[in-house]
Formats: sequence, structure tokens, C-alpha cells
Amino acid sequence: GGAQAQGIDLSHCKTGADANKYVECRVVATGNSVDGVWSQLLKGYTRPHMKLFEQSVDTGCGPATTEVGPFYCPVDKTAYFDTGFFQVLVDQFGSSGGPLAQEYVVAHEYGHHVQNLLGVLGRAQQDPEGATGAGVRTELQADCYAGVWAHYASITKQENTGVTYLKPLSDKDIADALSAAQSVGDDRIQKQATGRINPETWTHGSSAQRQKWFTVGYQTGDPKKCDTFATANLG
Repeated sequence: GGAQAQGIDLSHCKTGADANKYVECRVVATGNSVDGVWSQLLKGYTRPHMKLFEQSVDTGCGPATTEVGPFYCPVDKTAYFDTGFFQVLVDQFGSSGGPLAQEYVVAHEYGHHVQNLLGVLGRAQQDPEGATGAGVRTELQADCYAGVWAHYASITKQENTGVTYLKPLSDKDIADALSAAQSVGDDRIQKQATGRINPETWTHGSSAQRQKWFTVGYQTGDPKKCDTFATANLG
């Protein structure tokens, strides 16, 4: 429900088995799961739109291509996912290919929607770069919110079926999510691209920081522990 697709057929996305088999179905199912969790955690929560696309898409924030990776546009309150990105995450960035590596990405983008609802997402633009800038703090908070989702996803039941969204998460599942977080750390991407690390141009945080804040959310299940703007120690 609530998902649109551009050039991608979602008619076969009906069951949990479909979500386990097809990446596009998994993205949609994960979005439903994140909505289910935040609806219980945040008073007045409204779900974002979700749009799946291939190669390029027009958004309320302007045109975008695959190169951007998954993103959230606050103007149209939509999370955008190119399903091909998840293979790039493995092939180019070295993430594991496990399901929770992919679901972490969805939960992170929905975390930006939560920030938008709370009125803090705009802070990223005020101080967008640097190792302790608001841009990094915004991204690390979204990682923490993804961890909060992971904490509750295996105990939150779907309204219409009474079945939990996910089976209890194993250590390997969490390792998959941490692998994805690690693979998209600014330091890792910079070292891979240029051979050196420049924290002054960071926008998302280091691999260690991204793993740390996902873990904080996952272990505590408490969105209040995700206040990356209030801490002097980002990790």
C-alpha cells in the first residue's frame, strides 16, 4: 500500500514470501513495516509516499538519477528507491547482500521522513559539511532511527494479520545491516575513490559512526537516544 512504481511492476507483491524473493517487494514491505513501527512510536505520524524507479525520476526536489542513491524529498514527502542500487551496494561498496542490508536503507530514508515531521530535517542544510556538521548529525540520526525500527520490527504486529513484520532478528541479520552502514561511510567511500580521507567534506559520517548510531537505536529502541544534535561525541 502507498507505493508507486515507475517502470516496475508491483502486482506480484502480495505476501511475505514475495518480499523474501523479490527486492522490489521487499522495499515495499519494509516501508509498510517502518510505517507500522513509527505509527506506534510517534504521535501524529503520517506515512510518507514511496516511489520505486529505474535510472531516472522527477521529484518535488528536482530530477534525480540512479547515481544519487536512495533519497527522501521533503517537498513531496516521498522516499525514492532505485531497486538497482542494492546491487551497487554489494558490487561497488562492498556491503553484504543480506535482506537486512537492504531494509536498513529503506528504514534510513524513512528516518528522514520522521525528521521532517519533527521539524529537524532542515538543520542539515544550515551546516551541510564537516565531520561534526549538521549534515552528518542528520544522517547519523536517520541511522539511529533505522536501528529503532529494527528493534521493534520483529515484535510489532501487522494490524490486518496479527503477524509480526519480521521474524526475530539474528546476529547475522544485524551484521548485514551494519555491513550496509559501514559500506556507505564517508571515510570508506573517500578512501576507495581517492585513496585519502577528508573529514571536512563529510556529509554522512564515518563507517564507525554509522554503525554506532544504528546500534544505539537497535539496542535501546528509544528515539530520544538518537539526538545526535545534542552530543559532542558522535563516535
